[in-house]
Parts: sequence; structure tokens; C-alpha cells
Amino acid sequence: MPSLSLRINLDPEGRIGPGKIELLEHIASFGSISAGARQMNMSYKHAWDLVEEMNQLFGKPVLDTQKGGQRGGGAQLTPTGLALVSRFRAIERAALAAAEPHMVALQSEIGED
Repeated sequence: MPSLSLRINLDPEGRIGPGKIELLEHIASFGSISAGARQMNMSYKHAWDLVEEMNQLFGKPVLDTQKGGQRGGGAQLTPTGLALVSRFRAIERAALAAAEPHMVALQSEIGED
């Protein structure tokens, strides 16, 4: 079955896609940038760079972070980060629903010889 991958171009330099959203979801689940990055086999630096890119793109932080220490650090999504994930997933669901009959038809055309 064909699949659909959504990427939203917000301006000439800014894009949001499934990878950045998945990273935010993992960070939210584990409460940590490093743990979220590990779930995606990504370096902490790369994850942090993606978070910084989103912060710049939206003009406000997508994460609230606490520095490490005796208890360790942590991270949680800000209201902006939560809205970003929620809206992206809603757009994704709507796009998939609209595309599904076309993807089924495409699959049947591919299957025909």
C-alpha cells in the first residue's frame, strides 16, 4: 500500500516534518532530550540543533529545559511545542483521510499488469 509523508514548508528556510514531530513526542514521553534522541538513534547534538531550529522558526521555545545536576536535567514541551505536535498530527490525519481513496486506487493500478 502506498504511504503518505507530510512535510510543511513554513517559509523558505523553515520546515516541519515527521522527524521533528517524532523527536518532540519522544522528548515529551521521556522527559529528556538525550533520551528522545536515543529513541531515534540520533546524537544529542543533532536533536538539540533541531530543537533550536524549531525555536528560531516559531520565535519562542518549543521545550522547557532544566540543566542536569544531582537529580539530572529534564525537558518538557512548552504550550508552543504541544500545539505544534497537536496541529501537525491533526493536519496529517486530515491529509491521510483525504488521500486514502486515491492511494487505494493507485495501489490497484500498480498491482495491475
